[in-house]
This record gives sequence, structure tokens and C-alpha cells, in this order.
Amino acid sequence: MPGSVQGAQGSGDNIHETVGAYALGILDDAEATQFEMHLATCEWCGQQLDELAGMEPMLAALADLPAAQGTPAIGESLSAKPSTGLADRLVGEVVQHRAKKSRRNFFMLAAGVALIVGGPTAVFATTGGGDEAPKDVQTFSAAKDAFTHMKAKEKVSGTDAATQVTATVGMESKAWGTHAVLELKNVKGPEKCSLIAVGKNGERETVTSWSVPEWGYGIKNAKTEQARNPLYVHGGAAFTPDEIDHFEVLTFSGKKLVSVKA
Repeated sequence: MPGSVQGAQGSGDNIHETVGAYALGILDDAEATQFEMHLATCEWCGQQLDELAGMEPMLAALADLPAAQGTPAIGESLSAKPSTGLADRLVGEVVQHRAKKSRRNFFMLAAGVALIVGGPTAVFATTGGGDEAPKDVQTFSAAKDAFTHMKAKEKVSGTDAATQVTATVGMESKAWGTHAVLELKNVKGPEKCSLIAVGKNGERETVTSWSVPEWGYGIKNAKTEQARNPLYVHGGAAFTPDEIDHFEVLTFSGKKLVSVKA
């Protein structure tokens, strides 16, 4: 799992996967120092750490978390149906180490949980207008970049005959499961949606969730560029890529917009 202490003790490419553990504050001083030396020369890890710092909504979820209890409740809120207690174990690890790591910023702690769980509270979408680039736009850009750099063989696509919504999902195998990036087109708003990974064993995991504004995403003949642009979001699942049967894009009311065979 990226973010495990074992990952920090590796070498080569493995040290890149330590960024989650560093943000969570579960490295000891020696491991943290080792990673910080790497971080000083690694642009990729720096960008990942910057993204973690944009997850402010997670502060509210963790701010009142007791040190010895409450783990199942917060874990359940972070992931709709985590596989075999994944969210509970992750949050439990955070609870155990939070008190001992006072030099770790609590803001970064909450951000790390959001990245690893990849749950529906982490909403990635674009916004238009304004002079500044809000943090959700920065995260949207990161999702788009990740999708663009994925190989064609890592992507699967599908279009629903009834809704005409088109989804393309890119999958990256990770030690902890699957990093999934979604490109969504021809979806109209306002709406709230989730990307669900359905395993070959029938289990279902929420990869991520988002809101669709009234102008929609990926509308081919829309009047504005904002509405013509596809939506890019990403998240994670505990399934490995070969354990996933298909993906579904569902509205919060339960309507299936599109299904994509993995």
C-alpha cells in the first residue's frame, strides 16, 4: 500500500509511493528525513503533496475523531462500501499515530486520508469564471493529466444507448489496488454522480463522487467551452485491475448513466 511504512524503506521507484505515508504522518523521524531528501529533488512527489494539501473538507470529518473510538463511523462515511473494512483500517492507522506525530500538520493528515481512501467526499470538478484558479480546478487538471498520460491499453470506454453518456476509464495498477481516472462526456446537470467499481465477485466500491453543474460536461454542441469540455475525476479502489468486472456511473438517486466493461 502506498503510504505504508514499508514503502518508505524501499528504494528506487518505490519511494514515490511514500508520499501518502508522509502526508498521513505515520513515518518515524528517520523515514521522514529520508523521504524529505528525496522530495527536495522529485517534482512528481512535490506535485502529489501539493494535491494532498487541497483536501480541506476532510478536516471537518476528522477534527472531532476520538483517539480510541469512532473509527468505524468515520471509515463508513469516507467510502460507500469499502472492501473488507479498508476504510476502517486506514482511518484506524491514522488515529493510532496522530497523537505521536505532533510535528506533522493535521491539515496534511486529513488530506492523506482523502487520497488513500479515494472516497466520495473527495469531489473533483471544474469551475468557471473568476480571476483565481480554485483548488478544485487544480485537482481537475491533475486528473486530466493523469488520464492523458495513461496508455491506450489501460483505458476502457462505453456509451449508454439510452442516456448517450460516454465514459472512458483509465486504470493504473497500484500496490494498494487500482488508481482509476474517469473521462465523462454528454452528461447534463444539475446532478450528483458516483463512479462505482464492480468486482468479478459482485462486490461494489465507490471510487469517487462529484457534482455536475447545470451546464453539464462534454456536451458536443454546447454554446460555451465550459460545457463542451469533458469531466475528469479520479480516485482509488481496493480491487486490483484484474479483479474488476466493470464500472458504473450512477446518480445519487440510483439511475445508471453508463456502464463500462473493464
